[in-house]
Amino acid sequence: MTEEKVYTYKYPHAAITADNVVIGWDGEDLNLLLVKRKNEPCKNQWAFPGGFMEIDETIEHCAERELMEETTFQVQRMEQLMVFSTVDRDPRERVLTVAFLALVKMEEVEAKDDAAEAKWVKLKDISHLAFDHDYILEKALERLREKLFLEPICFDLLNEEFTMHELQRLYEAILPVKFERKIFERKILSWGILKKVEKDTTKPMEEFYRFDRNEYEKRKEKRFNKLELL
Repeated sequence: MTEEKVYTYKYPHAAITADNVVIGWDGEDLNLLLVKRKNEPCKNQWAFPGGFMEIDETIEHCAERELMEETTFQVQRMEQLMVFSTVDRDPRERVLTVAFLALVKMEEVEAKDDAAEAKWVKLKDISHLAFDHDYILEKALERLREKLFLEPICFDLLNEEFTMHELQRLYEAILPVKFERKIFERKILSWGILKKVEKDTTKPMEEFYRFDRNEYEKRKEKRFNKLELL
């Protein structure tokens, strides 16, 4: 009886990749961490950092490894967005990808491995991405807008101390809508999850706040309703 080899299967099957949608905030605009592809297919096109899963790793480890190898950037927390499996999404072979979403504070990045370049690109400046990454981005932004009223995701993008103006600009960039300043401030403060920062200064200045995680944990069972904010 012939012994069957490990990791062999007589029927065609798909390869698996991980792609990382990493979003940062520069104080004015949402930014995406992108790499310019060094090789075909889609050579010289911008894409999300990612690559093929190795046979002895999980898809989560693949996502973290590929992000580090291509951009030298590490994230503390990422979530699985969804699986993309359009039959012709990759011209090399049958490939499905598991996309991950991460919200981070922006840091310097450096292209490594098979990335010709790695950099932060303003969301508003992106016209077309490689493969089906435009569609992946669309779904990532949908998820971001949904999460905005369920979790305190804005505070992953802001500095530890921030002004109400900065918080409002971020909300407006994500949704995107425009809010009347006083209505926005009144509604946000009514949630009870911000703590005012006392500044040791006599000069008039805009007030700073911190995210109060303890208060959020007490209140998180109450969903933040989009219609109430608008």
